[in-house]
Amino acid sequence: MTIKYNAPITLSFTLICAVVLILNTVFPGLTAAWFSVAGRGGFNPQSVRSYVRLVSHIFGHADVNHFLSNFSFILLLGPILESTYGSGGMAIMTIITALVTGILNVLLFSTGLMGASGIVFMMILLASFTNFNKGEIPLTFVLIMVLYLGREVFNAFKMNNISEFGHIMGGLCGSIFGYLKPSKR
Repeated sequence: MTIKYNAPITLSFTLICAVVLILNTVFPGLTAAWFSVAGRGGFNPQSVRSYVRLVSHIFGHADVNHFLSNFSFILLLGPILESTYGSGGMAIMTIITALVTGILNVLLFSTGLMGASGIVFMMILLASFTNFNKGEIPLTFVLIMVLYLGREVFNAFKMNNISEFGHIMGGLCGSIFGYLKPSKR
């Protein structure tokens, strides 16, 4: 029996985030400098780094607990979705979700954004579309929307360090991808 690198996008994404987390312990400030997107007023259109950070924020995590809470879902859902939508499809959906959440954070919020939770919510909502038939809306999708995104809307009114908006936007991206992009099966 051999171990197979079965979901290259999911596993590579996990590895990159783990390396960034480890490097941030060796080089404090690395995550803040390169792997978080600034809030409103912090984006410099003359800086290449500002543009990179619109996507690279998904690789940075505040600490091990933040990393583990995101990647327990990503490692669970990612391989299933990658086999359904293909590695290329998952890479594109991940980049688009990162870009959407990054740009909207810069435009709408004064606080920074880091982490892969928008990707987690994209995957959760996308997974509810895996057995979608044209002209139908899966009840599982409706329930996931109500439970996961409803909770985030409710929690958005609490004072915390969590970007519920990033979760909601990731979930909406996953919903749109699931509706528009048929699985490769």
